[in-house]
Amino acid sequence: MRLSQILFSQGFGARRECEGLVAHGLVKVAGEVIDDPQAEFDVSQGLAFEVDGLPWVYHEKALVMLHKPAGYECSLKPSAWPGVHTLLPLPLRRRGVQPVGRLDQDTTGLLLLTDDGPLLHKLTSPKHHVPKVYEVTARHPLSQQQVDRLLAGVVLDDDPRPVKADAAELTGETTLRLTLVQGKYHQVKRMLAAVGNRCEQLHRSRVGGLVLPHDLPAGKWLWVDDPSAIFR
Repeated sequence: MRLSQILFSQGFGARRECEGLVAHGLVKVAGEVIDDPQAEFDVSQGLAFEVDGLPWVYHEKALVMLHKPAGYECSLKPSAWPGVHTLLPLPLRRRGVQPVGRLDQDTTGLLLLTDDGPLLHKLTSPKHHVPKVYEVTARHPLSQQQVDRLLAGVVLDDDPRPVKADAAELTGETTLRLTLVQGKYHQVKRMLAAVGNRCEQLHRSRVGGLVLPHDLPAGKWLWVDDPSAIFR
């Protein structure tokens, strides 16, 4: 694939802009400046390159993991808070990556974003039952009875059918690890309220087989090179 075409596919600008980036010596491959926009490279193994000092690796489809901090909205058109897209580099924003589901503005943790339409549909479809693990801090001490009720199912005000946790375990006096496969609006907070408690802090630590790395700081992101890991 031509180098200018590679840059265009990765979100580094319009075709003419990408040609200009190369022609002006702003692109390096393997540490070497390449100033010929027509130079061709094999991208089948994920070509690593650098654009104006920004390291990049070619991905035909983007799938990234973001450690979402509090105070950011997952909406594509945020209103009261800045959008999570502002935490991503411009090339990813230009590619139109979308959040896979949503986390409330005060919820932290693992958020996936992708420009892969079929994968996005698969991950958000209820029939695939991708489990999501949350670390919950409650206002009041939690009891085993409350945990048992979460596992048995509680009724929320918008659906007469009980909603239950796939797994739940106490991790401290006021902390709980909760696994859900549904994706209802404010589900964790409403489930805690239904058993007579209140969610004070909420952090998503896992989506399917992907675990948020402990060394990934809030507000930072990384590539997910193996989407199938989500379904393991």
